[in-house]
Amino acid sequence: MPLRIVSWNVNSIRARLGPMAAFIDRYQPDILCLQETKAADPVFPAEDFVNWGYPHQALSGAVGAPGVAILSRRPLSRVTARDWCGRSDHRHLEAQLSNGLELHNYYVPAGGDIPDPEQNPKYAHKLQFLGEMAAWYDTGETPSQGVPLKTALLVGDLNVAPLQTDVWSHKQLRNTITHTEVEIAALDRVRQAFGGVDVMRRLAAEGQSLFTWWSYRARDWQAANRGRRLDHVWATPAADARCIAMTIAQEVRGWEKPSDHAPVVVDMDLP
Repeated sequence: MPLRIVSWNVNSIRARLGPMAAFIDRYQPDILCLQETKAADPVFPAEDFVNWGYPHQALSGAVGAPGVAILSRRPLSRVTARDWCGRSDHRHLEAQLSNGLELHNYYVPAGGDIPDPEQNPKYAHKLQFLGEMAAWYDTGETPSQGVPLKTALLVGDLNVAPLQTDVWSHKQLRNTITHTEVEIAALDRVRQAFGGVDVMRRLAAEGQSLFTWWSYRARDWQAANRGRRLDHVWATPAADARCIAMTIAQEVRGWEKPSDHAPVVVDMDLP
């Protein structure tokens, strides 16, 4: 059986317990990397995940913080959480499995509405965050361990749709935050520093539009299909060689009380 890993911005975990239970029942993931949990660690629904078969948990949340989590059927070790931009806003978790696979789970700041760092502090924060990520990986080491990256995945809501096939309209969105040239270049610097292959694109058909997010504002999000690919899975070459399948669970976006993001499911040929 392949190792199944999911990345999902749940947009408040306590509001998504119904969809989460249904998703787990349908897809049977081994590991869940969640973003925007919006739950301080003491109120995270840890017991629910234990009951669903995920006793191994790494949590990073606080009151008023976005929050991230890794829930696993397998033991996790070397769990670390980095304080990006000195804000203590709980946007990162790193952990390792016994088979050597490193997991790097991120929630990059959205960046607000105005693509000008001088006018928009949220955009400035986003660019600083991406810059710190690139600098951190640029050494070719995992700083928490001080050893070269080998078999590693970087997943999460990176809040950038880099390619024209990652947005519903490149022409209409090219000056919109998530698809600006500045953000795309900053994200690419992170990917290159990490040494990552875009797993979703490698496993998709050439030229295929891939979306993981659809706004709540759309009356009929599915018919309009004005989506963006804000969620990503990158793999170092050793890990990419083990990635054998990818699915965007788009149907979950249409379930009752959904997140505005769909889960990304990746299967790996790993013990």
